[in-house]
Amino acid sequence: MPIKPENRARYPKNWKEIRAAILERAHNCCEFCGRKNHSHFWNEKTGKLVQVVLTIAHLDHTPENCDPENLRALCQACHNRYDAKHRAETRKQSKK
Repeated sequence: MPIKPENRARYPKNWKEIRAAILERAHNCCEFCGRKNHSHFWNEKTGKLVQVVLTIAHLDHTPENCDPENLRALCQACHNRYDAKHRAETRKQSKK
């Protein structure tokens, strides 16, 4: 997922190199479901052909923590599923 402009300062200057290293470690495949970056699959829910785009997930949801153990190469679907609970909690906090 693209880095939001308001969060860009939270990422290290060498983020592109870190990202490349994580993708290499994952053999350019999602570390949860195994889909290959830039491959295609049929999405049964939408009835559409979808291109896989790998993103790098921070398991602790902290962009400053770029330890390789905290990072996973995930397809957008797996990344969204992984982040769903965190996003819901964040939304609750922002409504208070």
